Amino acid sequence: MSEISVRLLDEENWSEYRDVRLRALRESPEAFVASAEEEDDYPEERWRDRMRRSRRLVAEADGSAKGVASLGSYAADPAMGELFGLWVEPASRGAGVARKLLEAAAAQARADERKHLVYWVGTDNGRAVAFASSFGFRPTDSRRPMRIHGVDDAEDAEELAMVLPLGNTSGLPTSL
Repeated sequence: MSEISVRLLDEENWSEYRDVRLRALRESPEAFVASAEEEDDYPEERWRDRMRRSRRLVAEADGSAKGVASLGSYAADPAMGELFGLWVEPASRGAGVARKLLEAAAAQARADERKHLVYWVGTDNGRAVAFASSFGFRPTDSRRPMRIHGVDDAEDAEELAMVLPLGNTSGLPTSL
């Protein structure tokens, strides 16, 4: 794979985001609350609205999208950003795409004057927890039930909030 670059998409790039988002939903349906079938029928205005609500980052190499991540505001605390919707195509996993997306998301969160970045990770996804930890995210005591698309018996599934301090802030927030 050639060099990985990450681009911040704007509203006019809604169709690029839609295409990579639908790829992610089709390839990893268990990783998302939504389904490709559901989102495939969204009209252009709904995609544009999504672009206005959160920042969308796309990782590219060899002329095509290799991964995507979203960065939004964290509802409980405006000083915090939230990373969500992180996905890397299977053929590019382990090649540094996720790291590049996290670096870009953290840089954007700092530019947006966020103090911390929150990333919810499935407690049973050891690989994701280890990856986030290697980047500097730290686990918190905050947990929430996790809905898994297409899995009816996922009652016990939960996510934990991992937090990355940004800039000159020390420690983790006291509550999420």
